[in-house]
Amino acid sequence: MIKHLVKLKKAASLAATFCKIMKARRNLIRISLLCATLLLAFTSGAQPVTKIAAGDYHSLFLKSDGSLWAMGENEFGGLGDGTYNQTNHPEQIVASNVTAIAAADDHSLFLKSDGSLWAMGWNYYGELGDGTYSPTNLPEQIVASNVTAIAAGAYHSLFLKNDGSLWTMGYNGQGQLGDGTYNTTNLPEQIVASNVTAIAAGNAHSLFLKSDGSLWAMGANGEGELGDGTYNTTNWPEQIVASNVTAIAAGMSYSLFLKSNGNLWDMGWNHYGQLGDGTYSKTNRPEQIVASNVTAIAAAYAHSLFLKSDGSL
Repeated sequence: MIKHLVKLKKAASLAATFCKIMKARRNLIRISLLCATLLLAFTSGAQPVTKIAAGDYHSLFLKSDGSLWAMGENEFGGLGDGTYNQTNHPEQIVASNVTAIAAADDHSLFLKSDGSLWAMGWNYYGELGDGTYSPTNLPEQIVASNVTAIAAGAYHSLFLKNDGSLWTMGYNGQGQLGDGTYNTTNLPEQIVASNVTAIAAGNAHSLFLKSDGSLWAMGANGEGELGDGTYNTTNWPEQIVASNVTAIAAGMSYSLFLKSNGNLWDMGWNHYGQLGDGTYSKTNRPEQIVASNVTAIAAAYAHSLFLKSDGSL
């Protein structure tokens, strides 16, 4: 047992060192999903972690008992522990009943089993949706019930209700809220009344899927991340793909999506090769990257990950 613990500590140290090196080299806005996964795996040992979320400089995870844990930078209260002190060890924030998590630049969102939406952290643009522009270092309830999914962008937030409606709040300078304006709001506003099934929030753009498999987008488009064939911002949702889309992910200024046949598509910023198309050129139209067998996708600041049906990464 002692030998096992020593090995775990050594592995955790190596993982932490690796993450520091990568952050120093790239200074990425979002912590690498790989780093978050490594650190959680090593620091949690055999404990049943079920979900993870990585923000700018903080991380969240859930355990199978529904408890919420957090670690990292906490200048604006994004950890929700009642302080503004950073921590390099996971600390329990909520003891039970948490079902979903999302982490952004400096704010965090989570859902409870009763369908309530909670938020904490940076709120300069109203991204918490509590009617103020003040940060909070403790979780506060934003919506009492019926919320089924959440997504956190840099300074804006999205959520779905069980009737399929899409709601947004926060910064809207690029039209990422999709309400037809460029006005920031500190209260949730309904954007689509029904049939929305999935959401994703990038730095300043938003994506969602409808029950017919169509892909919709709004917000910043300077790198072609909306995939509509232009580089023009839009403050209304526009349909990008008509059918067969099953999963979405939004990075800094680029987007990924999967189709029902398991192929991977992307569009937008490609300065670091994050589109995986063999070039470093951006594109404003969806392009197919992998022809089949892709099952899951993740988009960060400037790199992308995906899984195949054989379990390969």
